[in-house]
Amino acid sequence: MSKHVAIVGATGAVGVEMIQCLERRGFPVRELTLLASARSAGKKLKYKGADITIKYLTPESFAGVDIALFSAGGGISKEYAPHAVNAGAIVVDNSSAFRIDPDVPLVVPEVNGADAKNHKGIIANPNCSTAITLMALYPLHKAFGCSRVFASTYQAVSGTGAQAIEELAAQSRQWAAEDRAWDAAALDLESKVYPYQIAFNVLPQVDSFLDTGYTKEEMKMENEGRKIMHHPTFRASVTCVRVPVFRAHSIAVSAEFDKPISVAAAREVLAAAPGLDLIDDPASSKYPLPLHVAGRDNCAVGRIRKDCAMENGLSFWVVGDQLLKGAALNAVQIAELL
Repeated sequence: MSKHVAIVGATGAVGVEMIQCLERRGFPVRELTLLASARSAGKKLKYKGADITIKYLTPESFAGVDIALFSAGGGISKEYAPHAVNAGAIVVDNSSAFRIDPDVPLVVPEVNGADAKNHKGIIANPNCSTAITLMALYPLHKAFGCSRVFASTYQAVSGTGAQAIEELAAQSRQWAAEDRAWDAAALDLESKVYPYQIAFNVLPQVDSFLDTGYTKEEMKMENEGRKIMHHPTFRASVTCVRVPVFRAHSIAVSAEFDKPISVAAAREVLAAAPGLDLIDDPASSKYPLPLHVAGRDNCAVGRIRKDCAMENGLSFWVVGDQLLKGAALNAVQIAELL
C-alpha cells in the first residue's frame, strides 16, 4: 500500500519538516516528489539518505501522485490543488485556502479524524495555534462541555517563516555586538519581516486587522474550532502575540464549561489525552516551555488551575511545536489516516 507522495513548498520550513516526518514515522512512501518555485528547482534535499532533486511546480506535476502535501501559501493552494485532485491525488493543504469551505474537512486527527473520510479530494490542516490549543481543550470539552474561551497566544517567529527566524537572529546578534546592556530600544535594528523590532520585544499583532479590531489569526480559533469540534456555538476571544522565541507556540487559555470541573478531574482527562503530555507540578517549577517542546511531536499542558473569574472555569497553559503538530506532523497524520 505504498504511496507516491508529493510535497508542494518542499524547501520551506514546514516542507522540510514534512520530509522528516514522513521518514521518522515510517510512512509507506513508494516515490517522493518535491515541488517548489523556479528559484528552488534543481536544488536537492535528503530523504532516507538519498538526494532528491526539487522540481518546478506546474499544473502537470501531479501525474501518478497519490497524496499531495501542500505548504506553499493560500494562493498556490487555490491555483494548484485542483490540478492535483484532477490528476487523482488527495490534497492535504496546510494553508488557510480551504479551511472554512463546507465541502472540505478540517482535521486534527486526535479530535475529528473520522472527518477525513468525507473528503472530496482536499483535506485542510488547521491554523497552528488552533491545533495546539485544541489538543488540550478538546478532551476537556468532550468531558465537561466547553462553551467559551479567552486566550492569549505567544507565537514563535518560525510561524512566519525562515526570514523571520533570521531577522530575530540578526537583531539579537547586533544587540550583543553593540554591548548596550539592557537598552535594546536604543539600537537601530532593521526590521523587514515585522513592522517593529522583534528581538527583546513582543508584538500584539499576528496577521492583518479586521474591522472588528481583531486580527484574522485571532478569529481562526473560534471559526476553525467550531468546525473541528462540531461545536457551532463555541466562542473564543483571542489576542495573538508574536514573541522573540524561535520555535514552538504557547497559549494561555481560560475556558468556561457547562459542567462543574475540578483541577483533579481536568488532570485525569488531560493525562489520558493522545498526543499530549501533562507537565503540571508548579511547586517544583515544572510546566511546559517552548524551549523544551520544540522538536517534539506531542504538545504539553500545565499550569492547570480553577479560573476565579468564571463559573465552571479552568485556566491552563498549552505549548506545541507549530512546525510539527501545528503544521507538518498534523498533515502527515492526516495522510496516515488515508
